[in-house]
Amino acid sequence: MSVVMAGVGVQPRWVGIGMASLLSTSSSPGINSNGKLRIKMAVTPVDEKKKAYTLQKSEEAFSKAKELMPGGVNSPVRAFKSVGGQPILFDSVKGSRMWDIDGNEYIDYVGSWGPAIIGHADDEVLGALAETMKKGTSFGAPCLLENVLAEMVIAAVPSVEMVRFVNSGTEACMGVLRLARAFTGREKIIKFEGCYHGHADPFLVKAGSGVATLGLPDSPGVPRAATFETLTSPYNDIETVENLFKTNEIAAVILEPVVGNAGFIPPKPGFLDALRQITKENGALLIFDEVMTGFRLSYGGAQEYFGITPDLTTLGKVIGGGLPVGAYGGRREIMEMVAPAGPMYQAGTLSGNPLAMTAGIHTLKRLKEPGSYDYLNKVTGELIQGIVDAGKKAGHAICGGYISGMFGFFFTDGPVFNFDDAKKSDTSKFARFYRGMLEEGVYFAPSQFEAGFTSLAHTTEDIQQTIAAAEKVFQRI
Repeated sequence: MSVVMAGVGVQPRWVGIGMASLLSTSSSPGINSNGKLRIKMAVTPVDEKKKAYTLQKSEEAFSKAKELMPGGVNSPVRAFKSVGGQPILFDSVKGSRMWDIDGNEYIDYVGSWGPAIIGHADDEVLGALAETMKKGTSFGAPCLLENVLAEMVIAAVPSVEMVRFVNSGTEACMGVLRLARAFTGREKIIKFEGCYHGHADPFLVKAGSGVATLGLPDSPGVPRAATFETLTSPYNDIETVENLFKTNEIAAVILEPVVGNAGFIPPKPGFLDALRQITKENGALLIFDEVMTGFRLSYGGAQEYFGITPDLTTLGKVIGGGLPVGAYGGRREIMEMVAPAGPMYQAGTLSGNPLAMTAGIHTLKRLKEPGSYDYLNKVTGELIQGIVDAGKKAGHAICGGYISGMFGFFFTDGPVFNFDDAKKSDTSKFARFYRGMLEEGVYFAPSQFEAGFTSLAHTTEDIQQTIAAAEKVFQRI
């Protein structure tokens, strides 16, 4: 059974649960006018005398880190709480590969949690950054590069007529929430269970990402007043949303158009259309949190992919090319509420800094080249199909799906339509699979409840090596 998505007849790719078949394409990424490929990634030959896998140096360093930083990390999603063991300390990255401080090499499917869509430490981006650094790393004043990246974002993302750059996805979501309330004069918002919009107080209600991974309740330190106006609904459940609108004055509905912080969960056909319709009818704003999906599902993000234009959009990750960045944007009449054009205040010393702007500009230039998203779709489809097939062959309950350079799989028969469905996954088995894949040189996100990412630097050889590793691990778990 294939499922045609709302808007423009596109399909999320699901495997393992009888849904749409995979695309097959021979397109390659970034073809220059002379016909040569930009990406020439070589796979390291397998050493017949492969050294024993050890994390001794990581273990020693992490023991010290726990004395210096809470939990030894600076972001909870980096911890290995749900998979066992301890975080690995990395030393360097390049293309599709990562190397830890013990010298182990990994094929990487985290991609710095999404930004590394053209590959880690890209030579052109690094060269551009080196030239920019000669002029300074932060001005605390406007620079021309802000105009350049703003024009690129506005040209690409259907909903964005004006944009404000910030420094993180959390900051972008904080700003867009304040803006939605200022514009509508209302306070209540609707968010979806398992969707993560950063760690600001109003969003830490039934959140995904690290909150789900660590099994934490609504975070201590968040006052009830901060979340009192936050209403929640299961993802893909339009009936609950309709009922919330019947009894509340809603300022905005915010969601990840494709959930990536509870694992990979695409919208059901008609779900985004229905949200667009109900918000228009009730004078509320529709906000797409595209920090993860922006410039990853397509050049215009999920809203271009599905053909649904929200009122406001948050962005991050890819638009900074690996440097700290965030942004929010939307219709001009709404964005002109933001100071200094209007009364809604938001500011940031490092917002629009020249390094983040440079990395973003050169990353987006690469993505705009013909064949980029066809290639991402091809390698990601091969990856998820291979993993799911290998798991089923070994007798495991498993399903998975992907769109372009974003994917996920669950240790359950599925289908997975919301966070409750995702929680049926066998997380103990995922933990065993995860640790086994590390030993085989493959690095996934250390949580069942996080999406994975491919890049233009991933080769067919990378994918085949990953599937071969998965076949071995499935046999022994």
